[in-house]
Amino acid sequence: MQWFAVAIGGALGAMARYGLSTLIFNSVDHKFPYATLVVNVLGSFVMGLLFVVIVEKAALPQEMRSLLMIGFLGAFTTFSTFSLDALGLWQNGHLFLALVYVVATVVLCLVAISGAIWLARLL
Repeated sequence: MQWFAVAIGGALGAMARYGLSTLIFNSVDHKFPYATLVVNVLGSFVMGLLFVVIVEKAALPQEMRSLLMIGFLGAFTTFSTFSLDALGLWQNGHLFLALVYVVATVVLCLVAISGAIWLARLL
C-alpha cells in the first residue's frame, strides 16, 4: 500500500509542478528561473507544514507521509527534502554540518550537471 501511496502522490506532485511551473513561466521574463524558485520555496514551505502535522503532532495518519511528503513533494520538488534535512541538522545543534551539507549539495549538484552536460555534448 505504501508503494501505491508514493506512486499516486508522485503523479499528483509531478502534475502540480508542471502546471505551476508553466503558469509562472508564461507570466514572467525568462532571465531568472522564477518557476523553479517558486516551486522549491513552496515545496519547502509545505514540507515544513506536513512535517509538523504528520510527524510531530500526528494530526494526520502516518500513512499520509508516504502520499504527501515522499510522493507528492518528492515529485513536486526534492528541494523540500533537502531543506528539511538541512534544518534538522541546524536545529539539532549541528550548524557546521548543516552548512557543509548546504554548500556541498549546491556545489556538487552544479558540478554534476555541468559534467553531465559536457559529457552529453561529447557523445
